[in-house]
Amino acid sequence: MRAYRIAYDGRPFHGFQRQPDVRTVEDELLAALSRLGVADQRVPEGYAAAGRTDAGVSALAQTVAFEAPDWLSPAAFNSELPASVRAWASANVPASFHAQYDATERRYTYHLHAPDADDERARAALTALSGEQDFHNLTPDDEGTVRELSTHLSRDGEFLVVALTAGGFCRQLVRRVVGLVAEIARGQRDSSFADRVLSTESLEGPDGVAPAPAHPLVLTDVLYPGVEFAADADARESAREVFADVRATRAAGARVAGTIRDGLE
Repeated sequence: MRAYRIAYDGRPFHGFQRQPDVRTVEDELLAALSRLGVADQRVPEGYAAAGRTDAGVSALAQTVAFEAPDWLSPAAFNSELPASVRAWASANVPASFHAQYDATERRYTYHLHAPDADDERARAALTALSGEQDFHNLTPDDEGTVRELSTHLSRDGEFLVVALTAGGFCRQLVRRVVGLVAEIARGQRDSSFADRVLSTESLEGPDGVAPAPAHPLVLTDVLYPGVEFAADADARESAREVFADVRATRAAGARVAGTIRDGLE
């Protein structure tokens, strides 16, 4: 059994998990394995992924594991993957390994554009949401809403960088936590609203918390005790080149938008 670290740009995809009639990251992975003769139109034996990411969400450390031939290095995997999906590290794991259930921590990082936000209000809101809480008002899930959440906030220029770590996340939890923090930091909600969100009261309609946009969110780490991933030098360099190009393209797009905005003043 072998586990692979997968990085991807989430914007071109309708999420990670396979779905009918739309392009997903998992479709690309399984199609590549089929072309390589590893799966032959089937899901490889033992196949599992660390988790699902929503449409538009990117990843640095998505993890998939399956029974793989010895020759399937990350670089070999990449030979049949689109540029926006890159395997870059791998590890030998026990036959019993399960990429979803054996993960003890997952970390997401959200880059919130908030030049005028109050950092201290944001930090206080995150502190209120930390620890073991029932997040039933921050997810559409009806069960499994109690989670233990670790949080970290830093300022990077016009962005607040929000890092959230937990053993697992309910649907939309990360994006709704960020949405709530953003509303409080911008003064759109009172600081005490975080306590109301965590109460047993069900919040609906205008009192509900909408998820923040998906594209600034990255799955940055998945922890497996005792598993040490070794980076493939060629595959990692390939991934760095791909994401350097993505960064340059997005930066150019931002400058174009800025030119139009400034010309309209």
